[in-house]
Amino acid sequence: MKPLPYALLQCVWGAPQTLAGLALRLRFRRCPRRRAGGCVLTLWPRDDGVSLGLFVFAPADGSLTAHEYGHTIQSLLLGPLYLPVVGLPSALWASLPAFRRLRRRRGLPYSACFTERWADALGARCFPKEMDP
Repeated sequence: MKPLPYALLQCVWGAPQTLAGLALRLRFRRCPRRRAGGCVLTLWPRDDGVSLGLFVFAPADGSLTAHEYGHTIQSLLLGPLYLPVVGLPSALWASLPAFRRLRRRRGLPYSACFTERWADALGARCFPKEMDP
């Protein structure tokens, strides 16, 4: 998708998550950032990633950029349903100790959660190469 239509769709159809992403971007305003694939990629000092509409936050090593970009495609597809359908399940799967123990105990990959498996597939298919760090 072209950068301008992508950005416009994220700002209109994906407005709730884009506004949340803007707030997070302001919180991490000192971190390096660049526009890539229509989104604003912030390389932050954490080992996890977050995608909120137009804004992608990924570790500086770039290890999660394709996956996180996949979440931005989910945002384009789901619009205002993104946060309850993808955002909440993803946040719970990533952060709840019970899910962390379950993954460790059963040897489950992070992609065992449907939202993460879907983001991996979309990222593999749609990831723009200019997002490579």
